[in-house]
Amino acid sequence: MTQPTVTFIGGGNMARAIYGGLLESGFAATNITVIDPSSTAQDVARQAGIDQVFDGAPMDALSADLIVLAIKPQITKAALQPLSGRLAPNSFVLSIVAGINAESLATLLDLSDTQSIIRCMPNTPALVGEGMTGLYSDNGAGSAEGRALAERVMSSVGQCVWVDKESDLDVITAISGSGPAYFFLFIESLTDAAIALGMDSESARKVALQTALGASRLASLSDEDASTLRKNVTSPGGTTEQAIQSFEACDIRGIVAQATKAAARRSLELSKEFGV
Repeated sequence: MTQPTVTFIGGGNMARAIYGGLLESGFAATNITVIDPSSTAQDVARQAGIDQVFDGAPMDALSADLIVLAIKPQITKAALQPLSGRLAPNSFVLSIVAGINAESLATLLDLSDTQSIIRCMPNTPALVGEGMTGLYSDNGAGSAEGRALAERVMSSVGQCVWVDKESDLDVITAISGSGPAYFFLFIESLTDAAIALGMDSESARKVALQTALGASRLASLSDEDASTLRKNVTSPGGTTEQAIQSFEACDIRGIVAQATKAAARRSLELSKEFGV
């Protein structure tokens, strides 16, 4: 299979994870371009074996099969202004910019429609090849080719799921995009609880981390759902039952629902705040 050309607009952590995943999967470094004004980002890309690294976008870079927008919402307008009207007609755009919708991106890039734009929301476990990415695109001409290309790229750093509506990306943002922080908070809390019960900090951290890893691994490999797996651990009258009852008394499900709604709401706000 002929390898496509990919240009990254932005060379930060997520871009590094994605081009790193591509390189590890056998993708040719000569087919990758990184554009970022930061000398640090440029150095990291070169150290990864990428020679085509620039602080501005040459025309050849904007003729790539896939243009990956790996920038923050706050700087999107400024970053895309120099690219407006310069993308090749056959290039697809893969945006990992949180909150900014395809219509706004098309306007900023001076594209006639949104058919060449694929939006996605990855998460930070992509840094270790265990990412979860939500993807969305319009069902326009050439969308099958663009979808296949986007999925090929994002599958190099984890798993992908396509959503039917662009608004579903706000849900992806709230669940998997922000989700790692929720689990980190729980690990942090579990570690603190172990220390409070008398365990030394190093052992507490190890126990909390391995418990989280083991539970996630078991859930991913099991044919049973999380509810059944939880019940399997919760013996009547046992220690786990006491802990679960305490969690339920604090309305843990309501807390999670409220938190994810807040994250989804903020994703929608970003679209209004930084879109056009």
